[in-house]
Amino acid sequence: MNNLNSILIEGNLVRDPLLRSTPKGTQVCTMSLASNRFKKLETGFEKEVSFFNVESWSRLAESCYNKGKKGRGVRVVGRLKQDRWTGTDGKPQSRITIVAEHVEFRPEFKKEAKPAEEAAESPPSEYSGEIVDEDYDEEEAAMSDKELEAVAF
Repeated sequence: MNNLNSILIEGNLVRDPLLRSTPKGTQVCTMSLASNRFKKLETGFEKEVSFFNVESWSRLAESCYNKGKKGRGVRVVGRLKQDRWTGTDGKPQSRITIVAEHVEFRPEFKKEAKPAEEAAESPPSEYSGEIVDEDYDEEEAAMSDKELEAVAF
């Protein structure tokens, strides 16, 4: 029986994803994710930031590379992988990486460019952009759940 090794994490990409290939041609995308947590103190709140390395493989890697961009919000479901090696100083080294099995990107907000005259005349609004959902596909929306399972990464 396998032990449980599962993680779900949300945060923002720290930099643009990096795509590379293995010698056999399999695509690997590496991303760095920052996740924030707020702790309540007597004087207010304290922000705690944790950074995680995420890797995705094959078709999911290509998708992450194409959709990922520094600052974009992301939710990753996957497993933890520990790499171990001996350093040049002879001491054992270790690194934990999240291997993504499912990745969701938050919608991007695109600001509309307004001419200077209109911007000066119109009062500022709370929201001046539109939501662009790059993940929406009309063909997939028409598919049943079973058909989508067959297409899933």
